[in-house]
Amino acid sequence: MHGKATDFSLDLAADLQRWRTFLAVAELGSLTRAAIYLDSNQSLLSRQINALERDCGARLFVRTGRGVALSEVGERILVRVKSLLVDAELLESEIRGTAREPAGRVTLGLLPSIGGTLVRRLFSAMRTRLPQVQLKVLEGSRGEVEEWLADGRIDIAILYRYASSLPSHEVALATVDSYLIGCPGDRMTQGAEVPFAKLDKLPFILPSAPNGLRTSLDVLARHHGLQLEPVIEADSLPLQKALVAQERLYTVLPLHAVWGERADRQLQASRIIDPTLQRTVSMAVAKSKGPARAVAALAELTQEIVADMARHGMWKSGAE
Repeated sequence: MHGKATDFSLDLAADLQRWRTFLAVAELGSLTRAAIYLDSNQSLLSRQINALERDCGARLFVRTGRGVALSEVGERILVRVKSLLVDAELLESEIRGTAREPAGRVTLGLLPSIGGTLVRRLFSAMRTRLPQVQLKVLEGSRGEVEEWLADGRIDIAILYRYASSLPSHEVALATVDSYLIGCPGDRMTQGAEVPFAKLDKLPFILPSAPNGLRTSLDVLARHHGLQLEPVIEADSLPLQKALVAQERLYTVLPLHAVWGERADRQLQASRIIDPTLQRTVSMAVAKSKGPARAVAALAELTQEIVADMARHGMWKSGAE
């Protein structure tokens, strides 16, 4: 004998995607940012919000000079909408079995000088250990990567930090020294180390300001009374390395950025000392975007690979 079916009358809660749009716009305060976060377009999101407001019979957002803000009604329902979406996501995870095995697409944002070294190892390990996770990689400047993280466009950010302490939401992966990079046979970079004073008046190719490394070099040069005037500025890492090799210029890079070229004797690298110029490779995970288990698993795998690369001498593990 069968009992009665549970009686639900769903209308507004039937389309969860519209409520996901509502939550994204509410948390990011902008239709443009929400569109980037949801990999959608602004006009579609605007139509979804308008439809929600018609069905609710009330305004959920008010426009401000900087975007949108929740109305009084929107503020009142925000917590319950978020709870509804969390429950729906948990149900979906159980149905698909993702509670047992990480799955989904994870977007990684990082700097070009780190990307070429790390992503090959990461992707190779993922194919074996995280076969249900798809990786999307975005490369950009530190400012771009930070903006992507703030906008919810990426799940994990890997950055350089030059300060002695990190922001509270970041973890130190490695400490890297800076090296003077020269062409094959160059006498200045033949030794294992080179004093910073020797960089005075060398023909450099360096990234243009604003740039963390460039700022640190300029500050140190002024402090020591040296002239570090580049003969050419270029933000492209491949171009920097090519002109060092072909035009007998110099640049300053971490060792991992020239690991392959140094092994193949295409470039030389000498660690800068007196003083050393160090930076920290840090990792930050977005508060909310992609599949949580997949993001956590990829972050853990990244830390393992970075530690293994440290054992091979590419950098020092963690922060000093």
